[in-house]
Amino acid sequence: MRWKFLVTIMAGLALGACETTSDNAGSAQGSGSASGTGSTSGSSGASQPQVSSLAPGGVPAGSQEDLVTNIGDRVFFGLDSVALSSEARATLEKQAQWLRSNQGVTVTIAGHADERGTREYNLALGERRATAVRDYLVALGLDQNRIRTISYGKERPVDARSVEAAWLKNRRSVTTVN
Repeated sequence: MRWKFLVTIMAGLALGACETTSDNAGSAQGSGSASGTGSTSGSSGASQPQVSSLAPGGVPAGSQEDLVTNIGDRVFFGLDSVALSSEARATLEKQAQWLRSNQGVTVTIAGHADERGTREYNLALGERRATAVRDYLVALGLDQNRIRTISYGKERPVDARSVEAAWLKNRRSVTTVN
């Protein structure tokens, strides 16, 4: 009887030690990464800019949520193409203006392809798509050092179905705030 009581007390203490505090409440809200919110080490002298205001839509200015909500984070491509459509150019022009308004923000442009073709071909196509987007943003006056590119080829589909509607969604580049 005494043994059961002791085990129960020990289990209660172990569970009590696992309790989280409210210091982290709300820190996992939204999607994507939130740039400019400071250092994870707790240092107040972080080199990243601090988000001090809200953009339209009530999201932090200069954040991934701001980009997605107010500008658009992706452009789409035709089959086996790296050509930017007029709609894609319009989105990229808005992204360029947004980046000019948020000088401390750097971004990564990820190129993607649909599932058709070899892995190697799609990685190269994704890289060419990401490069086409970066080159367009640089041509609009942005510093190329603020823009990184990466290719995921067909490895990260938005829609995994093998139908044209899914392939249209997967032929894209996505801009992400670092």
